[in-house]
Amino acid sequence: MSTVQQPLCQLHTAFTLSADQLNRIAASFLRDMTEGLQRRPSSLAMLPSFLTKPTGQEQGTFLALDFGGTNVRVLLVELKGKGKHTILARRDVPLADLSKGYDYTSSTATAAELFGFLASQLALLAMPGKTYLLGHTFSFPCRQTGTNQAVLLHWTKEIKTTGVVGHNIVELLQQALTERSLSYIHPTALVNDTVSALLAVAYQDSQADIGSICGTGHNTCYLEPAPASLPKPMYINIEAGNFDKAPGNKYDVLLDNNSACPGAGRLEKMCAGRYIGELLRLAILDLIDQRALFNGSSPAFLLTANALTGKDVAALSTASSATLEHIPTWLARKGSTIETTYEERQILQTAASLIASRSARLAAATYTAIIRHIDPAMNKSHTIAIDGSLYEKLPGYAQTITATLQELLGEQARQINCVLTKDGSGTGAAIAAATTLHALSR
Repeated sequence: MSTVQQPLCQLHTAFTLSADQLNRIAASFLRDMTEGLQRRPSSLAMLPSFLTKPTGQEQGTFLALDFGGTNVRVLLVELKGKGKHTILARRDVPLADLSKGYDYTSSTATAAELFGFLASQLALLAMPGKTYLLGHTFSFPCRQTGTNQAVLLHWTKEIKTTGVVGHNIVELLQQALTERSLSYIHPTALVNDTVSALLAVAYQDSQADIGSICGTGHNTCYLEPAPASLPKPMYINIEAGNFDKAPGNKYDVLLDNNSACPGAGRLEKMCAGRYIGELLRLAILDLIDQRALFNGSSPAFLLTANALTGKDVAALSTASSATLEHIPTWLARKGSTIETTYEERQILQTAASLIASRSARLAAATYTAIIRHIDPAMNKSHTIAIDGSLYEKLPGYAQTITATLQELLGEQARQINCVLTKDGSGTGAAIAAATTLHALSR
C-alpha cells in the first residue's frame, strides 16, 4: 500500500456511511420519533409548536426576530397573501462584539442584558403609535405549552447566557420590551427555526411538510398529521440534533468529550457547521501524529480548538484544479508557510469532502425516517424546506442530500422536492405571527 493510500483508507473508514448503515440510522430515528411522540424515553424531544400550516392568504405587516446563534436578525415583513411577501426593513447584528465591549452569549451575560439588547434592536424598526405583532424565531430546545409560551430546556451552540434556561422566553422578551416603553410590540408566536423555514415555504407551497436547518446547527421539524390529543395537524420540532444512535468515530468521541455539553447533541456534533470544522482539525492532527502529513510537524493554527470552521471544510473540499493548488493558498491564508506534496493535498481534500458528505448523508437519513412516518405508502408529494449555510454554500452538499434520498428511497424519491429556504427563519417568524392573528379572528 502506498504512503497515501493508508491515510485515505483510514479517512474513508472513519467518515463513510453505507446505504445499509443509513437505513439502520433511519429506522432508529423513526423508533425514537415514535417513542418521543408517546412521551416515552427517547433521544428526540418531539416538541409541539402549537402551529399548523398557513393558508397562504395571511396579510399584514409584522415584526420578526430571528435568534438562532451568535447573530440576531430583526425584520419588518409585509405579507401580501397568495404566498407573496416583501421585507420592508432589516437589521443584522452580532450578539458578541468584543471591539464594542459586549458578549451576550457568554456565562457572564445575564438574561436581562441579552433580552434588553434584543428589545433595543426591535425598537429601531418599530414606529411608535403603531401596533406590531411579533413572531420570534428562537432556535434552541424549548418546551412549549402555547404559541407564545416556551421554556428553554438547555442552550446549544455553545451559548452560555445565565438566567435563561428554565424560563419562559416570551416573558423575558416582554419584560425587556415593557421596561423600554415598547408596549406597542406584542410577541404572539415563538417558533423554532425549522418551523420558521417550513412556514416560509408552506406559505406558497401546500406540499411543504418538512423543514430543516443545515447550517451552524442542525434540526428538523415536520407536519404531524395526527398529533395525540389534538384535533388538527401540528408542526413538531423534533430536536433532531440530539439523536444519539448514529455510529460515531474516534474524532466524534473526542469532539463530544471536549464540548460544553458532553453526551448532548450527538447528531448535531457529527453534521452541523458549528462542529464539522473541528472534526476536520482533529482528523488532520491525528494524521500529522501518524506522520502521514507534514512530516509530523503541525502548523501553529491547528493547535487551537475550533480553529477551523465550516468555511474551511468548504474551502478544502473543492477540487479546483488537478493539482489542488487551492490548498497551499488556504494554508498561506492561515499564516502557514509549510510546503505540501500533491499526496498531502489529496489527503486534506479527501478529509474535508468526506466530512461534508457524511453530514449531508446523515441529514438525508433522518428525512427518510420522517417521510416513512408521515407517508408509509409513499403515495404523496413532499417538499422539504432547508435553510442554512451548509445546504446553501457547501459545494455538493445539496446534491448529496438528493442523491442519498434516491439511494434510500429509490423511485419514490422522485416525489420529494428539496428547496433552499434562504432567510426563511425571519420570514417564517412573521408568518407565524400572522397565523395567530388569523386564529384569533375566527
